[in-house]
Amino acid sequence: MTDLNTDAGEMQDYSLDTQVGYLLRLASQRHATIFLQQISENLTPTQFSTLMRVSEGKELSQNHLGRLASMDVATVKGVVDRLRAKELIQSRADKEDKRRSLISLTAKGEELIEALKVDGARISENTLAPLSNSERKTLIKLLKKIS
Repeated sequence: MTDLNTDAGEMQDYSLDTQVGYLLRLASQRHATIFLQQISENLTPTQFSTLMRVSEGKELSQNHLGRLASMDVATVKGVVDRLRAKELIQSRADKEDKRRSLISLTAKGEELIEALKVDGARISENTLAPLSNSERKTLIKLLKKIS
């Protein structure tokens, strides 16, 4: 991809500072730092997303949870195992298909969800702090469009 300020044929004007992947990585790193400083539990962003998806779905197959949280099979298994070790989620065999695991929150996980929602809103607010309200809406709209 070329610099957005040049024609496709003007590769000599390539600047890393204007490349979408580079800028997304910098924004992601900034957000990750804010997340780790401000999350009230010892959770990774992936664990946080997983808990939110389980909370929304109440009880989900591990496979469906992985799709909802944008994780591959190996990753979702590891995340589920770590959250189970923290006693935040539980799993049981599906009565209709014993090969499927159904994931739900434990009582401890359910108690934590409201605090995590507050954390998540605060973290998003701090990540977006340099932007006006209009810019925030535009950014979210554009990120959804390319995701």
